[in-house]
Amino acid sequence: MKFTAPGPVMLDVAGFELDAEDRELLAHPSVGGLILFARNFADARQLQALTEAIHAVRRPPLLIAVDHEGGRVQRFRTDGFTHLPAMRTLGARYEADAPAALDEARATGFVLAAELRALGVDLSFTPVLDLDFGRSGVIGDRAFHRDPAIVAPLAGALAEGLRAAGMKSVGKHFPGHGFVEADSHVAIPVDERDFDTIWRTDIQPYLQLGQQIDAVMPAHVIYPAVDSMPAGFSRKWVQDILRERLAFNGVVFSDDLSMEGASVAGDVVARAQAAWHAGCDMVLVCNARATAVELIDRWHPEHDSVRSARVASLLPASSFPDRPQLAQDTRYRDALGLVQRLNA
Repeated sequence: MKFTAPGPVMLDVAGFELDAEDRELLAHPSVGGLILFARNFADARQLQALTEAIHAVRRPPLLIAVDHEGGRVQRFRTDGFTHLPAMRTLGARYEADAPAALDEARATGFVLAAELRALGVDLSFTPVLDLDFGRSGVIGDRAFHRDPAIVAPLAGALAEGLRAAGMKSVGKHFPGHGFVEADSHVAIPVDERDFDTIWRTDIQPYLQLGQQIDAVMPAHVIYPAVDSMPAGFSRKWVQDILRERLAFNGVVFSDDLSMEGASVAGDVVARAQAAWHAGCDMVLVCNARATAVELIDRWHPEHDSVRSARVASLLPASSFPDRPQLAQDTRYRDALGLVQRLNA
């Protein structure tokens, strides 16, 4: 099997196993990763077989990701997956007992990552760094807290837990989705606040965490005080602010290009090109197979070894205990005890 550097597109598959078309698409040089959904999970044995099949398609293996935050955004919930609390639960705990909340956040990150890695999933798009202004229904209890001075240490502790289990972290949705009411899945949110206000509030977790976060996903939100395009399509947000002012040198993912919030950039090729030009290293196309096929057929960005290496850096550096071994791991059992106490 020849070496194929990671491409800039992350897409998905429909079912519990790969079919011939899936394998052909995943082998395409434009593809660099795959995102899983609840529809891809029947039980632990099936998920492990699916991830093994995906990783076997090429070398280096494709990055396998999932939105598995806890609370209402947890794709896998049965057959040994622990119920993870909504992040707001940790924020409330922090108000009462900050040291205990930080321990629980680390434990949540460790359990989250350990259970995914034991079945071959490489990355979860977490933690959410949005602030809970009480305005956004799509964010809501996915956020740790309204206060960035609470969000940052909790997110940092969760990222420590992820890292202890060999998983990288993804902060989202830069610079912040918590103030707008509209849901970017089905609308085009606009945040009318001035930049200084956003800097003092929403951006603070990114500033305080720095390189503790390995990747960032910008929001499909327009901040007209800075740019007329959503953050993920804006060089001002990605290059000038995130890369230069915040000195962030990790991976930048676009949010899903199939979402309504991305429609302002045009068709899927125009959206991908806008995200690429803004500085995103990888673009996501989810729940739209025909659109994903169209993108890899029509979009041919010049290979960028720096961006490709960034994406490859998110792959776990070592193997992880399988399910039976994980159950005997002292770190896992201790962390699980803390998470179960938090759920009680």
